[in-house]
Amino acid sequence: MKFYQRLAYYLSGFAIGLVFLFWILNGKDTRCSYFPNARVLKDIRSKSFVYSDVAQRKIDEKVADTADIRKTLTYGDVDFDRSNIKTGTGKLYTIEGFNSKNEKITLEVINYEEKAVLRDIKNSPK
Repeated sequence: MKFYQRLAYYLSGFAIGLVFLFWILNGKDTRCSYFPNARVLKDIRSKSFVYSDVAQRKIDEKVADTADIRKTLTYGDVDFDRSNIKTGTGKLYTIEGFNSKNEKITLEVINYEEKAVLRDIKNSPK
């Protein structure tokens, strides 16, 4: 069998496999969260979320609202230099994002085994 015939068989099988794969995965919300940033944010979002008194006061002062917090917990960046610090039975994570006024905010979240607590919200300089 010549090379171009083997290549044609290979490409046809590869194309059939891709069509089959797209048919199986069509409409499913499949995501790959292998990077540390995505894994930490997904873990925090999957738990019950509690606001501390300081964070609730900052929300009342309109530093950020709950939509900004949800957006930051979805699309924010975890600062690992200032994160993964043990605080009691949990770990402190510093997550940077933007509020609705496009101002930079920093969330301090303590990630426990069963819940996540928003400790503080800070306005950060751009």
